[in-house]
Amino acid sequence: MKEDKQKEFRMNSKKFIQLKFWIPFLLIAVLSFTILAIDKNTSIGWAVSIILLIVMLFMRNKILNFKWIFRFGIWLLIVIGLGFLTIYTYPCPINRSAEPFGQSTVTETIRTENGLISGVYNSDKSVKIFAGLPYAAPPVGNLRWKAPQPAKSWSGVKAADHFSNCAMQNEVPTIIKELYYSRLGTDALSDAAIKNNEPVSEDCLYLNVWTSAKSNVKKQPVIVYIHGGSFTSGSGSIDIYNGESMAKKGVVFVTMNYRIGIFGFMSHPDLTKESGYNASGNYGILDQIAALKWVKRNIEAFGGNPNNVTVAGESAGSMSVSVLVASPLAKGLFQHAIGESGAIFGSRGVKGGPSLTLKEAENVGVNFASSQNTNSIEELRKMSAKDLLKASKNVSTRPIIDGYVLPDTIYNIFAKGKQNDVPILIGSNANEGALFITLPWPENGAVSAEKFKEQVRAAYKDKADEFLKLFPCNTDDEAIKSQVESGTDQWFSWHMHTWAKLQTETGKSKVYLYYFSHAQPGPANWKELGATHGFEIPYAYDNLRLFDLQFTEADKKIANIMSSYWFNFAKTGNPNGDSLPLWTCYDEESDRVMNIGDYVGTIPTPHKENLKFFDEYEAGLRNN
Repeated sequence: MKEDKQKEFRMNSKKFIQLKFWIPFLLIAVLSFTILAIDKNTSIGWAVSIILLIVMLFMRNKILNFKWIFRFGIWLLIVIGLGFLTIYTYPCPINRSAEPFGQSTVTETIRTENGLISGVYNSDKSVKIFAGLPYAAPPVGNLRWKAPQPAKSWSGVKAADHFSNCAMQNEVPTIIKELYYSRLGTDALSDAAIKNNEPVSEDCLYLNVWTSAKSNVKKQPVIVYIHGGSFTSGSGSIDIYNGESMAKKGVVFVTMNYRIGIFGFMSHPDLTKESGYNASGNYGILDQIAALKWVKRNIEAFGGNPNNVTVAGESAGSMSVSVLVASPLAKGLFQHAIGESGAIFGSRGVKGGPSLTLKEAENVGVNFASSQNTNSIEELRKMSAKDLLKASKNVSTRPIIDGYVLPDTIYNIFAKGKQNDVPILIGSNANEGALFITLPWPENGAVSAEKFKEQVRAAYKDKADEFLKLFPCNTDDEAIKSQVESGTDQWFSWHMHTWAKLQTETGKSKVYLYYFSHAQPGPANWKELGATHGFEIPYAYDNLRLFDLQFTEADKKIANIMSSYWFNFAKTGNPNGDSLPLWTCYDEESDRVMNIGDYVGTIPTPHKENLKFFDEYEAGLRNN
């Protein structure tokens, strides 16, 4: 009996010892395979991981003979090794094909000012796509933080069949993106960001053209679209900006890359001195102007009308449009302007004050240079792009009042009637703030009621109590709602409404103001975002086909109406057309907007009381 118990004890001991291996082994295996799958890793990463796990199996007995502290060290080294493996076997960066759907057919050659190019046809050969066309020289080396220089010419035929590098920007790891998508229940947002295997580089000043023109005899209207991304991210290659559908309607559609982050908006006294125009910063805006000039000189070869150009953009792209409409440097480069959810007519409340002056921006640049222990711009130019990007994570990078691109604030330029007086089609969405407040973005997200009150009192000072009456935050749930609503109204609605009012007051050209109120279909968490920031884009440019969502006939109808408005406006400066609901131009007295949603028609401007408060608040900032 005693021997049987001893035998049973020895057997249980062996099982227990074996579990000391199998439990951590299986946990590591499951974790590794999960990360490899989520990160969409290469076959090399999978193969090396499997080989490493097989080696561990063969070494099982040796591992078990070590003391527990050595075993723990071995497991830790294996976990670290597999972690590095997933990083260093990540898919190599590749420039995306301009036509990802099926085998592409090469187009006939076109002559640009820099040489001959060929593009590719879309899948049904109704649209020609020319991607990665240089509109300026690579802003690298000594050209870092200088105005864009002319692109070099080439001999032979340049194959314009792949998108170019994206501008330098931080990339969100795939596993983090997938966690966001799992929370939303859909990966639809992946079509609004660069792909993780797209290369980023300072060598990024390229544009892309979609055209259905059969010849350059009958010239088509042109839309030049500027991507968003808070002036720190984005690319003209992003799926949501695909120009095929608009090209099919009869527009030559252009997207571009421009310098962003510290590469696009660094100011410093030494840069100002060397510039030749007594200013620094706003290099990203100068890039956009260079792209518009390229379009003016070259778009006729693609069947476009160089004298019928509409500059358009969303978010930071729309803010850029407001800068371009205000800038004397952009005069004559476009005949119409479209702005979706973004302008720079004042501050951003709890998220930041008004635009910096040149002096203020130069001080930011001096402080940054000091933080890097550098004594000159030459030393900063020698820093690698990756090191500079990493070091500048917390540096403010936005357009500034530099005295050159912007001789004054955009508000003052419009108030004095000195803007480029062109017809504008502008607006915002009903629930803009939800994307920034209710999702766990690293730099954003909702704060508690107490924290929000602190932010409000710091930003609004003597008007804080009035703000809190409009946007109460007695509980955390109420604070979240108020953060979404105040963010929507101040960051977006007020700027677009102010833009419309000022153009109506001082300009001769008409304004068409919209309010997008339609929520996209999808899982519950996705639908809860409502008509949030950026959700109008696939409707405005008729790109629902690119999203993996169950769009209804109602969605398709809205997309057809909205994209037709956008096409008509690009063609004539007036969005109206046969069979479309009548869109009357904005009138400050009646103060009505065009609702685009389940109902399409004019409505009174929403949230007038909130907008009035921000009018008074911003007026106080301007008068200080």
